[in-house]
Amino acid sequence: MTADGNDMSDILNVLIADDHRLLGEAVANLLRTGAGYTVGTSETFETTTSALAASKYDMVLLDLKMPGMVGLVSVRTVVEKAGDAKVVLFTGQVDRHFLNSALDLGVKGLIPKTMPLQSLISVIQLIDSGQIFVPMQEISPTSGGEQAAAAQLTEKEHFVLRLAADGLTNKEIARDMGTTEVTVKMHMRSVCKKLGARNRAHAAIISRERAIL
Repeated sequence: MTADGNDMSDILNVLIADDHRLLGEAVANLLRTGAGYTVGTSETFETTTSALAASKYDMVLLDLKMPGMVGLVSVRTVVEKAGDAKVVLFTGQVDRHFLNSALDLGVKGLIPKTMPLQSLISVIQLIDSGQIFVPMQEISPTSGGEQAAAAQLTEKEHFVLRLAADGLTNKEIARDMGTTEVTVKMHMRSVCKKLGARNRAHAAIISRERAIL
């Protein structure tokens, strides 16, 4: 039992992986003062994986849009590196296909950034108890055709699309993937065909509209 009356077994070690510093600090302060939790923070995909390798966490609040995140590819990596820690998406609206895929990878729920801070501790406790938390109003509708197109993208195509959407050239993407520019162009042509996009810029716009990334 701690001085503030919390049972030591109820004190979680939470990692807030989010590049929105003000929001991250507000959530961290709430969890520390309101629940007595131990809280760590990271602001990129790379520092998140490093934090998970260096310390044991009980829960990870994962922002999908922080630097270095590449859709489901990165979600899978975080879940794997988190070990026994419960990974929870900490973001805005996501489409149903993406959320279902993330849950299949082992994600334990979705906490919207619009959630009132006073409700956050209760939701974290609910997820920690083993329940999945998904507020239905945060799932954006996806048409059958859009859902099918998103589902058909391979992990490498997701990777290429995300880096292209971030403004990287084919040469830079090829370097990051450890492959050739020709291979990158082949992946991008496939992405454009599946999404019905005219070019890479149009594919990036479509991916953001449908929350594919």
